[in-house]
Amino acid sequence: MTSTLFALLLYLATLLFVVGMLYRIKLYASTPAPLKIPTTPAPTTTGGVVLRMTREVFLFESLFKANLWTWGLGWLFHASLALVLMRHLRYFTDPIWSWVAFIQPFGMYAGITMLLGAMGLEARRLFVERIRYISTPSDHLMLALFISLAGSGLLMKFLAHTDVIATKGFILGLMHFDWQALPAHAGLYVHLALVAVLLIIFPVSKLLHAPGLFFSPSRNQVDNPREKRHISAWAKKMESGQ
Repeated sequence: MTSTLFALLLYLATLLFVVGMLYRIKLYASTPAPLKIPTTPAPTTTGGVVLRMTREVFLFESLFKANLWTWGLGWLFHASLALVLMRHLRYFTDPIWSWVAFIQPFGMYAGITMLLGAMGLEARRLFVERIRYISTPSDHLMLALFISLAGSGLLMKFLAHTDVIATKGFILGLMHFDWQALPAHAGLYVHLALVAVLLIIFPVSKLLHAPGLFFSPSRNQVDNPREKRHISAWAKKMESGQ
């Protein structure tokens, strides 16, 4: 019964995540941005924009220039999260890809640094007055969710071990619509429930900054307002004397 409930929950969460993300990305892509508003100094060529976006995605360049402490904690959290996600690919692949097998030890310790990064970001929201003033309950709940995810995963790794072979069988069964039994483990139940919550709320939360960055006019625009000007319809009529 528990296996069936979690199978249905994870199917529903994945569906809501995929549909929600596709809708949001379509909305971002279809929103007009006629005015040139890149944050200066901005690149004047398309290649420069690509390079700028690459630095922003992988190095958090603007955050580095704004605040080193926030940049350090944010980069630590996001880099660790990416490594943890890649490590979890072992549950979705059979046989395990060679590079996924190679990063397993690094991904395990990335769970620890992910937890530390999330806790540091939460401490910043609690103890830095100007950040506490602009923080909303959802900001704290997002960080609490990631702290709980990392904590429950680390507990299963170092203290209350679960049957990873059976867990992988359950995940592969979901992928092939051949449901398998989920190991009876309270920590695993909590961890999977948190994953489902994350998938469900992702498309309606501030976590959308992940895909939203690529659609930000202040980052993805070429600084060429003189070469390519936006002229509104009423201005075109005036120029033509109509």
